[in-house]
Amino acid sequence: MSVNDPISDMLTRIRNAGMARQTETTMPSSKILVAIAKILKDEGYIADFRVVEQEPQNNLVVKLLYGPDKKPTIREIKRVSKPGLRVYAGKDEIPRVRSGLGIAIVSTPQGVLTGYEARRRGIGGEVLCTVF
Repeated sequence: MSVNDPISDMLTRIRNAGMARQTETTMPSSKILVAIAKILKDEGYIADFRVVEQEPQNNLVVKLLYGPDKKPTIREIKRVSKPGLRVYAGKDEIPRVRSGLGIAIVSTPQGVLTGYEARRRGIGGEVLCTVF
């Protein structure tokens, strides 16, 4: 199945798996999706992820994380920049999600970073999504 926007597909699969209380979800893998999954893991929004080698395309398996009240740690995950409307932000314009409680994931010339890290390094880029 061909997907026009793999990032939106990934975010939707994570959102749907969390609402269905699944332990993990699977999606086609790419370098940018692995970078986003790494940020989500480092920030404590998912438990783990792994790339499963397959033909014709590798799969990315994301293991979800739930709190003590059985609610997913990802309460809200939104795509900001879309293929039809790209959203770019300078170093001073990167959004702060829920007054710093959430994160923005930004694609920069130095790789995919959190909004906080991009501001710290003084670089802007394309705002891919926000997570709370």
